[in-house]
Amino acid sequence: MRALQVIELTGPDGLRLTNVPEPAVGGGLLVEVHAVGVNYPDLLRSQGLYQEKRDPPYILGDEVAGVVLDAPADSAFARGERVAGWARGAAADRVAGPVDAFVRLPATFDFESGAALMLNYETAILALEIRGRISPGDVVLVHGAAGGTGTAALQVAKALGGRTIAVVSSDAKEAVARRAGADEVVRSDGPWKDDAVRLTAGQGVKIVFDPVGGDRMLDTIRVLATGGRWLVIGFVGGAIPQIPANRVLLKNIDVVGSYFGGYLDTQPGGRQLIDRRLAELLDGGHIRPIVGPVHELADGAEALRDLAERRATGKVVIKVR
Repeated sequence: MRALQVIELTGPDGLRLTNVPEPAVGGGLLVEVHAVGVNYPDLLRSQGLYQEKRDPPYILGDEVAGVVLDAPADSAFARGERVAGWARGAAADRVAGPVDAFVRLPATFDFESGAALMLNYETAILALEIRGRISPGDVVLVHGAAGGTGTAALQVAKALGGRTIAVVSSDAKEAVARRAGADEVVRSDGPWKDDAVRLTAGQGVKIVFDPVGGDRMLDTIRVLATGGRWLVIGFVGGAIPQIPANRVLLKNIDVVGSYFGGYLDTQPGGRQLIDRRLAELLDGGHIRPIVGPVHELADGAEALRDLAERRATGKVVIKVR
């Protein structure tokens, strides 16, 4: 079968479309892959820079939407059902994964939307509800608000009763953030901190959802209200900021790490808890993934380049069939 493999840790240039053996099912689901979600960790991993490393050659991707080809008799799934889920080595014609790593795809979702469902929304649920302890009425500022993770955070924050302020860098990205439900938008190339403080009547925001990092760190601390929470999601901006502890002290703020993979590794039942919450938000109509660039499997390296060059809005997807 076809598979998009990382054959060397050189980023997008290290990808090749190859033929590999069929996956071993091993008591889980066998899924015919239709679409694959591509995430910033995929880019970092292909460069050998992610905390969870894989030795080449390996098949790109962990996030999949497709059709069940085979399922255990005692599972909740049947052949022919449309599903979305987690499966290592997703960018291939077929993939196998544990039963509990999949959910049914709503009838209103196409496969590209399904490929945008799992990681971004589960990351947002963990960060905002579990780690960030969001309450109705909290003002949530979202950095990188036009990307896959950012648009998911905007929708989850709204579903949990928050008021949202999106930080974006262009008119096109502002349009995407507003489509995702942002209440207010400020521009990262302008006085975004001052604008956000003004929008909160001088109080500052209660929560910052930050997958960007980089040189925004001081203004991120300044934009927080006293007692606010800075949710550290990742470092798309490149630099890992060094936090001045005196500023954390003076404003009584919390700096809260929210790493989805680490949470699953250390919290028994964590995936089931978050997936139940995801299903509730889906059933309530709160989630509608914003799909951005869609690339064919043979052109999958372009999906990583979209992320590397920070040109994508919404979720980057590879279409397999």
